Amino acid sequence: MTRHYHAVVAALAAVLALAAPAFAQQPADQRRVDSLAAEVRALKARLDSLRAQVERAGAGAAKRDTAATDELAALRSAAAAAAGTDTSRQRTDTTTPTQFVGRERSQTQLNPEITATGDVRAYARTEGVARDNFDPREVEIGFQAALDPYTRTKIFIALEGGEVDVEELYAYWTGLPGHLRFDIGKFRQQFGELNRWHLHAVPETEYPLALTTFLGKEGLGGTGVSLYRAIGGLGTHEITAQVTQSASDEQLFGAGGRPTYLVHLRNFWQLTPSTYMQIGGTALYGTNPDSALRTKVGGLEFRFTWRPPARALYRDWTLRGELYALRKQYSGSGTTRLGGYASTTYKLGQRWVAGVRYDYVESPETGDITRQVVPSLTLWQSEWVLLRGQYTWAKTAGASATNQFALQAVWAVGPHKHETY
Repeated sequence: MTRHYHAVVAALAAVLALAAPAFAQQPADQRRVDSLAAEVRALKARLDSLRAQVERAGAGAAKRDTAATDELAALRSAAAAAAGTDTSRQRTDTTTPTQFVGRERSQTQLNPEITATGDVRAYARTEGVARDNFDPREVEIGFQAALDPYTRTKIFIALEGGEVDVEELYAYWTGLPGHLRFDIGKFRQQFGELNRWHLHAVPETEYPLALTTFLGKEGLGGTGVSLYRAIGGLGTHEITAQVTQSASDEQLFGAGGRPTYLVHLRNFWQLTPSTYMQIGGTALYGTNPDSALRTKVGGLEFRFTWRPPARALYRDWTLRGELYALRKQYSGSGTTRLGGYASTTYKLGQRWVAGVRYDYVESPETGDITRQVVPSLTLWQSEWVLLRGQYTWAKTAGASATNQFALQAVWAVGPHKHETY
């Protein structure tokens, strides 16, 4: 037991020896704890001060937002009153989608684009008695509009010689399956290049002589349907197929009233950034069983244009030509007549364009050959007004040559200035 007692006493002595330094350090640790507590209290006071400042700033911003909201609400109320709507009946349930009522039919944007074009000529001849020297050639009124996202319409009414004629009236759809365009109505047909253009937009005062001799005085037009498709690859290629009742029915097809069929192929190639070329071909076919008549018309077209991008306003050179072949067969027999033209235009400056055209045509009835040389000089006074001076030398086999001077003035009102078609 004595041995155990001494062991306990020794253990207590050891514990007291270890605890003595800790008790000695307790006052220093207490001072450190008190210092940290004071710093925490100071930080808490700063935090409370910052929180109070944030709350005051938030209250001010809320007041400003409320004022802005009230002002916006007042503006909306005024706009609704001006529009004739009652905002008090609008739903405030945010879970229900907002429904908008369209009033597009009252918007002026849906009105058609209207264009009026005037075309007046003055003539002088070196032979014969002076007569018919002034010709108010045509006034054309054009209406164009987008009917919906898929359909557009074009209507052109011509006032000519005291008569009113619907030159074109058709609607067309784009973006159809197969990238097709579909037209239905009355339109100038896609025979060659210039036949599709309106007369006031061609490079000279009149259409080429072969075009008016073979296809009619006003060119080839008809009422029917048309399909168009553009194809890429090694250039750009256009295919047009049309079935119509031709306006030139009497001259070409003997007034049979039967459908006529036209196929046109055109190919474009961009040779350089400044030049491009196109080559095309057209085939037209119609019949009249009453007179055993079959009419075939073929055409080849060519165009080369040089237009430097940096100087396009001042320099432009175009060389174009078309060759026509007409064959009218009665009971399987007939003669082929040829005709065509070659022309060039060169832009001398921003406003001046010089040009010359050579015409050749064989008469469909007699085969007599007529040739013409037509130089011209055009002043584009502005986008809306052009003036053109032109000289025509014409010679028909077996007759003397004729000379004619012409002055043409064309002006346009509306968004479509001298539109080709």
